[in-house]
Amino acid sequence: MRVAEAMTRDVRIANPDESIVEAAKMMADCDCGVLPVGENDRLVGMITDRDIVVRALAQGKTGDTRIRDVMSSDVKYCLEEDDVDDVARNMSDLQIRRLPVLDKNKRLTGIVSLGDIASSDQAQSAAQALHGISEQSTQHSSSGHKLH
Repeated sequence: MRVAEAMTRDVRIANPDESIVEAAKMMADCDCGVLPVGENDRLVGMITDRDIVVRALAQGKTGDTRIRDVMSSDVKYCLEEDDVDDVARNMSDLQIRRLPVLDKNKRLTGIVSLGDIASSDQAQSAAQALHGISEQSTQHSSSGHKLH
């Protein structure tokens, strides 16, 4: 199955010059924790609710902080034509739960999440990816600090 058959096409796109408050409002409106960031018809980054908290608020930045100042500009993505099983494996390796989807002209056409993959007939791929993400996360979280 191709990614184009499993992805979500209705995606809100943030502008890098908008504030993190505007990004948070968009996330609240669409009930999501991540937004692609686009400029001049190109994907230039991704911003997550975690970026807003860790890279902005925890650093003492205000709600007026521009998205470009806290977004991730090293964007991992997949293509519409990619195989869902391959993308799920890559998501597991990268420890991410969603990827922007680009067309052959490198324009954003959607987002694919593990939930999208699980809802398709590729549920086994999603389960394996989630297992890989969870296993690696457990290794990271148990390797330094005790929980009290």
